[in-house]
Amino acid sequence: MLVLVLAALAVSTSAVDVTISNHWDGGFQAKACIAITTELHSWKAHLKFSQAVDSLDCGTANVQKTNGGKEYILTNKQWNADEHAGDKLCLDFVGHTSGDINPKTTLTIEGVAAGSSHTGTNTGTNTGTHTGTQAPVKVPKTGGGTERYNYGEALGKSILFYDAQRSGKLPANNPIKWRGDSALGDKGDNGEDLTGGWYDAGDHVKFSLPMSSTSTVLLWGYLQWRDAYATTKQTDMFFDMIKWPLDYFLKCWIPKSQTLYAQVGEGNDDHHFWGRAEDMKMARPAYKLTPSKPGSDVAGEIAASLAAGYLAFKQRDAKYAATLLSTSKEIYEFGKKYPGIYSSSIQDAGQFYSSSGYKDEMCEGAMWLYKATGDKSYLADAKGYHENAWAWALGWDDKKIACQLLLYEATKDTAYKTEVEGFFKGWLPGGSITYTPCGQAWRDKWGSNRYAANSAFAALVAADAGIDTVTYRKWAVEQMNCILGDNKYGISYQIGFGTKYPRNPHHRSASCPDIPAPCSETNLHTAGPSPHILVGAIVGGPDNDDSYKDNREDYVHNEVACDYNSGFQSALAGLTRLVHAKELPAIPAPKCHG
Repeated sequence: MLVLVLAALAVSTSAVDVTISNHWDGGFQAKACIAITTELHSWKAHLKFSQAVDSLDCGTANVQKTNGGKEYILTNKQWNADEHAGDKLCLDFVGHTSGDINPKTTLTIEGVAAGSSHTGTNTGTNTGTHTGTQAPVKVPKTGGGTERYNYGEALGKSILFYDAQRSGKLPANNPIKWRGDSALGDKGDNGEDLTGGWYDAGDHVKFSLPMSSTSTVLLWGYLQWRDAYATTKQTDMFFDMIKWPLDYFLKCWIPKSQTLYAQVGEGNDDHHFWGRAEDMKMARPAYKLTPSKPGSDVAGEIAASLAAGYLAFKQRDAKYAATLLSTSKEIYEFGKKYPGIYSSSIQDAGQFYSSSGYKDEMCEGAMWLYKATGDKSYLADAKGYHENAWAWALGWDDKKIACQLLLYEATKDTAYKTEVEGFFKGWLPGGSITYTPCGQAWRDKWGSNRYAANSAFAALVAADAGIDTVTYRKWAVEQMNCILGDNKYGISYQIGFGTKYPRNPHHRSASCPDIPAPCSETNLHTAGPSPHILVGAIVGGPDNDDSYKDNREDYVHNEVACDYNSGFQSALAGLTRLVHAKELPAIPAPKCHG
């Protein structure tokens, strides 16, 4: 795997040597910088290696493999063709190799005489080129910190949690041996196959709004910090994990009838059942969105996930990626043409995941389609859906901060930057957020860990974009460390990480013994650790005084959910990249450590 960041300060017809800064079995990392001294309305780059590189990914360029993998030609996307003298072009490359190699590498960009260059370590992966004539963003260097917890290990364990949430026919490589096939009869009104996807939490309903919110954040974290997955050898695991919900979303869209299925399973009936997913016998109705019963929030978020999925898969499986993109466009247009809030159309969903609006999700959908296609009409749509307000949090119902971050990355408009700064003004110490004695930014008793981790992820993305980089990175490290052990009890709120962690999550299948032993509500109330360790899940978290009790019956503090892990996992990817780049910031000694 190769991670190469090109921060162009010039365009050259002369080859620039690229120094390999780190290499391992399966890949290597490097950075090259060159001076742009002329106006460009298209560009073509050549990367040449002394040894063959198996494959190369680049989210902001078209990639063509030549000469048996010893050369790759990279050309501009539609949206980043124009570069001006003094501009900064940033490209993030990810490739794969066989074995541990350290090839001699050169970079050439056609068209203009050579200027100054340098090579070094990646300072961030904000890879979109800016528009207009704004000065390039400079991302301050950080470093000097010590990795108190193994973020890469926690990253891999989080993937296993999502594998434990799988519904449908499980693959032969299923790593969760206490899980089996389940809900194989999930169907739409006309017999459409709706098997697959993730169960929402400790229950067995499939809610498309939180599921798609989860997959979007997970894909964003992967696209932002692919090298974190590669250096920890988690790339294949990530793709196995994320394809599960993407495949399900493809099944949920019926273009001929303009129908989008948004839920499978009736919430109350499901919640009255305590047992294994494999043992469910109750009816599992499917709930759909149509032109007369719209849901732009679900449509926008699924469109965002599918477009981000296209960017992730396009170098790995071009045919599948093309399907993701075409379906994303169709679902986005459905949400745009038939505006509405899904929980007004699906009453059952309103009891559990009631939506407050759809502009934020439609903004996300438009922005990820813009990133995937370069079509400026999507950017214009996103600006129209944008809301000039400080978000309450980043969560399944509130994506305003995500919209603002994506718009700032694409435009470098300082108005969006001001909104991002306003969000963190509320979240950092001295703002409106409550802090526990041990230092967690505590937004709400329902999933306090979830909100802290989501904001840590947003902070790391903002830091990569050059917004208060040092402060935001330090704060993100502190928040993640609180979850992993810097807390009142010295426990990891991620199950299976370290030696002290919750043993009684509010999760039906984990609480049940192996088949064929019976499982019922008695298991909910049984004392003692759950028979199965739900590796990777983070529980809801502490109260605002840092108090926490590992009690399966307490679903407020011990519930697990797909959306709880999404920002957490992506923030772990960001921290893992900082560790490998030697840019993890130094932070003060923790207030608590058990």
